[in-house]
Amino acid sequence: MPRAGTLPAVLTGVFITVLDFFIVNVAIPATQRDLHAGSAAIEWVVAGYALAYGSGLILGGRLGDIHGRRRMFMLGMGLFTLASIACGLAPGAAALVAARVVQGAAAALLSPQVLAIVRTAYTGPAQLKAINAYALTMGLAAVFGQLIGGVLIHADLFGLGWRACFLINVPIGIAVLAVARKVIPESRAPEAVRLDLGGAALVTSALVATLLPLIEGREQGWPLWTWMSFAGAAALFVAYGRRRRYDAPLIDPALFRQRAFTTGLFTALAFTMGMAAYFLIFALYAQQGRGLDALEAGLFFVPIGAGYLGASLLAPRLVARIGRQTIALGGLTRALGLGVLSVLVAQDVAIGWLVPVLVLDGVGMGLALAPIMTTVLSRVAPQHAGAAAGALTTAQQVGGALGVGVVGIVYYGSLADGVTTAFRHGLVYLVLVALALAGLVQLLPRTAARTKAAPVAREGAHA
Repeated sequence: MPRAGTLPAVLTGVFITVLDFFIVNVAIPATQRDLHAGSAAIEWVVAGYALAYGSGLILGGRLGDIHGRRRMFMLGMGLFTLASIACGLAPGAAALVAARVVQGAAAALLSPQVLAIVRTAYTGPAQLKAINAYALTMGLAAVFGQLIGGVLIHADLFGLGWRACFLINVPIGIAVLAVARKVIPESRAPEAVRLDLGGAALVTSALVATLLPLIEGREQGWPLWTWMSFAGAAALFVAYGRRRRYDAPLIDPALFRQRAFTTGLFTALAFTMGMAAYFLIFALYAQQGRGLDALEAGLFFVPIGAGYLGASLLAPRLVARIGRQTIALGGLTRALGLGVLSVLVAQDVAIGWLVPVLVLDGVGMGLALAPIMTTVLSRVAPQHAGAAAGALTTAQQVGGALGVGVVGIVYYGSLADGVTTAFRHGLVYLVLVALALAGLVQLLPRTAARTKAAPVAREGAHA
């Protein structure tokens, strides 16, 4: 049974792992100057975290199913805290990159346990509220990550500069570890199963082979090895799919026969393809196109966060009324907001006029994220909760990397014509992704019959 501090404890873990994906962006210039790092090393400060995080999530979820979700959550939090210390004290670029890889691996161990704990500790309406709180926390961490980074760098706490962006995790991690054993209930798969190490190796290798060229390909001009890596990833995924006779697969093939789960994964992929890409090019436009500093650029994420917060609180009521179309409404709202933003940018209006449109875009994000998660998780059996949560979070990370890779091609391919033109071309891509999200929603299961039994399944059907 959950305790009073269960949800705050696990959501804090979500917050700092998502925050660290975004907060580092504003710290990059100062980090490069301080460590005298080359562009490739600095690129890996971001890429190393994303690669370790995205490729290890499914394995992390399965480890929680087998060895206990609270135990793996605490282990992940402990490693994340230690890695944050190593990042903050790194004497050089190589040490920082190595610490970021460990930090990403720790996040991959920690993150899927949160959704699995929520899925097993809460039932009925309480579970739906907890999943909505998870989505809200994740979105706010992403939206405000650059703002928090800008504030920390501007404040220059104790003369730490960019290092504060990593060291801020240390007291947070210690506080969570101090209470975790008391407030987080332990859970694991009800039947003892063995860890599919062969399957884990195949899936992890396939994800590395997918994410590596997405992260590095554009900067290197898409050489032959990137396409060979994509081909190798496809072969590895096929090889994993043929391991059907294994008695304890990393992800039970039965999960993929559930339309809500499979379609929900693709919907989550589409959502994060638009969200991560947008945050990247908007930050570039604000600083390179409008001449704002890191703190000023971060402040322009506040309207997005305000819209996201309001819509996230409204989303459960809309789900009760219009079900899965709440997600479609979010996608269409984003498409409208981004389309209007493109027009305003083309007219070079004063930057303050962008605020209402940024709020509208945040509303679209808030309407979509929580219902997507409810759809995927509410119909998964408890023994598969960790694997399903890991698959969902993996889809989000892969979607973010894929979106950044694609929008990078569009943005930097147009940069010769100016930052404004590049940003507008990136917005066209984002509008298309938002419309694709609204279309994918139509493939989700229709609303189930409303009964007093199984309220969570009912809500999941709505989403």
